[in-house]
Amino acid sequence: MQTSLDKRSSTASPSQSRPWLWVPSLYFSQAIPYVVVMSLSVIMYKDMGVSNSDIAFYTSLLYLPWVIKPLWSPIVDMFGTKRRWTVLLQLGVAASLVAVGLSLQLPNFFVASLAVMWLMAFSSATHDISADGFYMLGLRQQQQAAFVGVRSTFYRLATLSVQGPLVVLAGYLATQLGDVKQAWSVVFFVLAALFFAAFLWHQVILPRPDSDHKIPRTSNPLRDFFTTFALFFRKRDIWLILGFILTFRLGEAQLLKLVAPFLKDPIAAGGLGLTTEQYGIAYGTIGIAFLTMGGLAGGYLISRLGLKRCLWVMVFAIHLPDLVFVYLSQTQPTSFALICSALAVEQFGYGFGFTAMMLYMIMVCEGEHKTAHYAICTGFMALGMMVPGMWSGDLQEYLGYKNFFIWACLSTIPAFIMAALVKIDPEFGKK
Repeated sequence: MQTSLDKRSSTASPSQSRPWLWVPSLYFSQAIPYVVVMSLSVIMYKDMGVSNSDIAFYTSLLYLPWVIKPLWSPIVDMFGTKRRWTVLLQLGVAASLVAVGLSLQLPNFFVASLAVMWLMAFSSATHDISADGFYMLGLRQQQQAAFVGVRSTFYRLATLSVQGPLVVLAGYLATQLGDVKQAWSVVFFVLAALFFAAFLWHQVILPRPDSDHKIPRTSNPLRDFFTTFALFFRKRDIWLILGFILTFRLGEAQLLKLVAPFLKDPIAAGGLGLTTEQYGIAYGTIGIAFLTMGGLAGGYLISRLGLKRCLWVMVFAIHLPDLVFVYLSQTQPTSFALICSALAVEQFGYGFGFTAMMLYMIMVCEGEHKTAHYAICTGFMALGMMVPGMWSGDLQEYLGYKNFFIWACLSTIPAFIMAALVKIDPEFGKK
């Protein structure tokens, strides 16, 4: 018997799916738990006095569900619809956000909150599988390319909302209440309410494309499971594909975990001495706003010229602006306007360039098992973020901020090498 979440409309089709009603909200909500686990937690633990090495190691370890999600991605294909998985997992994430807020009031808040966030990361990683699969089922290929900039933009708008206004709110409440833990608890309750609203919206508005159904199983589901993986690793030039995905964010993987500590650490410790509110404005609002504009520009350019012609421009755009952090760490400017301008340049380049990776993975995953194969790609991308991020805190404490950011820039070299080797269909991505 079909439930209200799974009932299909006989008239639903990609052309009738009204993508502007659901693509922006789907990727806005997809970003929230990821940003909470990967970025907001860093700021929160820094406010609570946790060391840089512990922050980098344990929050990088939270990448693990995204790394291993390919292990259960075929289950999303084999049981139920992508729509049902997406909606129910959003309800689960809303509940876990409430649990994080409550865990911060416990004496062992660090261990308790990490445990809850690991469960939230597991739910979020599974939600990514179903939502990305739904995106590819609900839109034609031309629409997928056209909306890649839109999904990236609203993903970044969610990042802006979480790291901007909510970080400013946390700083303001901490000052007013005199209790950092209570301030951050309120922030997580606000996030839970926002995510519950997304759950209600998508339960009503998500289309029901005819292609959204479980992949028929044979008498041997275990064989089907391993066949899905085998087909992925039989793709042409698979080792080039994996090399490109693993190295594309190698520099960022190390830099990302130390941005908040660097901006918030005092001048004497090599940082820039920003308050939590200033961080929320500089990086979480202005920076993310320019990152969003970069994502829109990148999606538009690819839709006009195709991925192949845009690749090198985007590889340079995502990596060269990392030199901004070399400049900031060497000069330690006190001008807030200068800091904001530098971060805007770096974030615009990142948003512009990362669009190439998103569309590249969509291209690689074309075929019957696109949901599971896309999850495998994003799992490898997460692995490329997790492992370097885990050692970045210790490396920064050993090298200091100045030398650490130079090293992060040198770590982008493998991405340029792999970009010269990968093969891309010249027509892919064009409208």
